[in-house]
Amino acid sequence: MKIVITNASHSSYASIICSTIEQAAEKRGTGIAKRDPNYVISKIEQSNAVIALDGDKFAGFCYIESWEHGKFVANSGLIVHPDYRGIGLAKKIKKHIFDLSRTKFPEAKIFSITTGLPVIKMNSDLGYKPVTFSELTEDESFWKGCQTCINYDVLQRTDRKMCLCTGMLYDPKSEVSKKRKIKEKVFQRLKRIKEGMYLKKEKKSKGSNKKNNQKNSKQTYRSIFS
Repeated sequence: MKIVITNASHSSYASIICSTIEQAAEKRGTGIAKRDPNYVISKIEQSNAVIALDGDKFAGFCYIESWEHGKFVANSGLIVHPDYRGIGLAKKIKKHIFDLSRTKFPEAKIFSITTGLPVIKMNSDLGYKPVTFSELTEDESFWKGCQTCINYDVLQRTDRKMCLCTGMLYDPKSEVSKKRKIKEKVFQRLKRIKEGMYLKKEKKSKGSNKKNNQKNSKQTYRSIFS
């Protein structure tokens, strides 16, 4: 198994990368499901991605996106093929793409939005901290990318202030963040509150219950890394 920075020779993997991402999003029931193979190829050819290969067999992938003229960077499309899950490969890919991002964009703030606890743990280990969406990029082209997520309507209904995802940010200009242990139970509680607020089909609780849920959500959110 090897993890390498991509070049044009890896372009042939674009189709399997995109289909694996789509299948994983459908299974989770959340996340950005569709990637354009031509867009992935552009990232591969620009060496703005890393790929994990077992011989010639595709095992995993992640790529870099930049926003606001390099002020913000996101590591997107992190995926591991089903045959290689459960062996810690995602964490290794995440570290490789993070290091590549720091090399190519040393002054950039690196951010992530995710619903997955494993990704939140990996981000925390790298020095990310949880933030509100207002601290992330304002570039409209980034937020347009959320349109293929099945929960996009939640983002619209909250005026892009909150969603089922958790926003995280690594700021190279800040002091190195202390690594903090993720409180899994608290994160799961936050996720349930968000789902209760935004996925509930009944509209009976729009009054005081919704207000209380929002208050609880914010308080729980702040306590995840405390």
